[in-house]
Amino acid sequence: MQNTIIAANSKRGGGLDNAGGLSHASGLFRSAFTLAEVLITLGIIGVVAAMTLPTLVQNHRNKVVETRLAKFYSTFNNAIRMAEVQYGDRKIWYSDTGGVDLDEEGKPIEGTAKIDEWFQKYFSNLIVIKKVIKTNGVLRYYLSDGSSFQFGNDDTVLTSREIVFFTGHPDKCPQDGYGICKFQFEYYPIDSSTGWKYLYNKGLEPVKVGWDGNRNTLLNDSRIGCNTKARDGAKYCTAIIQLNNWIIPEDYPFKVRY
Repeated sequence: MQNTIIAANSKRGGGLDNAGGLSHASGLFRSAFTLAEVLITLGIIGVVAAMTLPTLVQNHRNKVVETRLAKFYSTFNNAIRMAEVQYGDRKIWYSDTGGVDLDEEGKPIEGTAKIDEWFQKYFSNLIVIKKVIKTNGVLRYYLSDGSSFQFGNDDTVLTSREIVFFTGHPDKCPQDGYGICKFQFEYYPIDSSTGWKYLYNKGLEPVKVGWDGNRNTLLNDSRIGCNTKARDGAKYCTAIIQLNNWIIPEDYPFKVRY
């Protein structure tokens, strides 16, 4: 009976090995990958990763920036509405106040931050985890999601109407980082003149001063348009993202980061 089984296997290409056991048919089992095949496969994977990884990273950065912008806009405006419950219409208690007093050496004098007094009174519902007064008097407020904001820009103590939002730590964002890692907002509800019509009686809004209502103006304005040549910084970029429901549009000219 055993001879019959062996003979049958022999007809299919198998048989006894040198140790007396059954050998496998040569066509039934595939050999392992060769070194050349492994290297080719790894090379293909590397090329695909090099092509797709930057896009994946940028898509993630876009999502983080979009989320933080929308959250800041919503949170700040909710704080305004809550302040109105206690203090009345925003146009009544809004104050176009300044920064801090400086001593003879140009350093901030403790306790003289007028913007901070105004902010702490009317925006106490806005949770800030840390506050820093820069040497030039500009106040920065740090939020729990890693973002931050300040009144005024990096070089000048401006008024409470100007608010710069940083999507990450401000020290990692360059001076010309508008539209990339910092975004300009304004809160100026008291001026009903034509130039400020998009801010009158509103809460926190992206910079739209002087805007004619045309999206192309937001992109191409030579002074603050959302483009690489804007001489005073791409401050209209915030409005471009807002108009797209806080989603960075396909024609956005910068790669954002945080």
